[in-house]
Amino acid sequence: MKTLLIAATAAAGLLAAGGAAEAKGCIKGAIVGGVAGHYAGKHGLAGAAAGCAIGRHQANKRDRDRAAPTANR
Repeated sequence: MKTLLIAATAAAGLLAAGGAAEAKGCIKGAIVGGVAGHYAGKHGLAGAAAGCAIGRHQANKRDRDRAAPTANR
């Protein structure tokens, strides 16, 4: 439970300190990863870090796909 509290506090701190564009995808991924890591066996902090990285990657990929012109149209 302590790890979950630390992950949630870190996520809230990132949300308050960083800009919305910089934290895109990270907050949601960190929360989901922290909870999953906590229930997997005391790996909440590692789960939060991995969730943040994956969330950022997915958000950047989604933005890149939206910005790219489609050649098929």
